[in-house]
Amino acid sequence: MKLRTTLPVAALLALIGTSFSAQAYDADWKRGRVYYRSVCTSCHTASPVGSINPSTKTKAEWGTYLLLDKHAKGKDTVSKYVSKSYRASIKATNKAAEKFADTPDAELLDDIKAFLIKGAKDGDSPATCS
Repeated sequence: MKLRTTLPVAALLALIGTSFSAQAYDADWKRGRVYYRSVCTSCHTASPVGSINPSTKTKAEWGTYLLLDKHAKGKDTVSKYVSKSYRASIKATNKAAEKFADTPDAELLDDIKAFLIKGAKDGDSPATCS
């Protein structure tokens, strides 16, 4: 009988422990802003697309865009431009890419998402990048 109560309690404790260890990274929107403005905006300004301001989309639209991971109308992925390999390829000419060279890809993407959500049309402080 003791085994019947011990096993569910142990499973519950394991589940609780897993949920605490699997808590989401607390994204840094300021770091996301630095990367977005230094890397994303600099590239978009140089391309025919032009600058893409965070306030051009709603929070939901930015969330969907990042979730789908499609860039350049599906020809590329967003995650490519946040990857360590991409940052390494541009770090000689981009200080932000050099500064965040060792930042894990998922953390940097979360940081950028936090900035975009904060600066979205319906965000806490709609932002423009200039």
